[in-house]
Amino acid sequence: MPYAPGNATAGAKLFKTRCLQCHTVEEGGANKVGPNLHGLFGRTTGSVEGFNYTEANKKAGVTWDEETLFKYLENPKKFIKGTSMAFAGFKKEKDRNDVIAHLKSVC
Repeated sequence: MPYAPGNATAGAKLFKTRCLQCHTVEEGGANKVGPNLHGLFGRTTGSVEGFNYTEANKKAGVTWDEETLFKYLENPKKFIKGTSMAFAGFKKEKDRNDVIAHLKSVC
């Protein structure tokens, strides 16, 4: 099933408990274990300045949009083989849609 508009409020709660430990979203925010996500939509994998990406991320050539994030967030290691992202993914489509809605509202 493809991306469908989600609930940004529910996505914010999921982001806070599952993503915020490793990622920031504010403009100029620091890279942590994962890169800052501000400006994510339309950005190419492996392109945040100052973040140490794996070669797999640098070479993936994926441009982030709702559809690519929907697929990626289900199972990051399957989507980009060789990524260092430790997160196992959001298995529920609703959770992925909600997190994407949140990211669209803050990034």
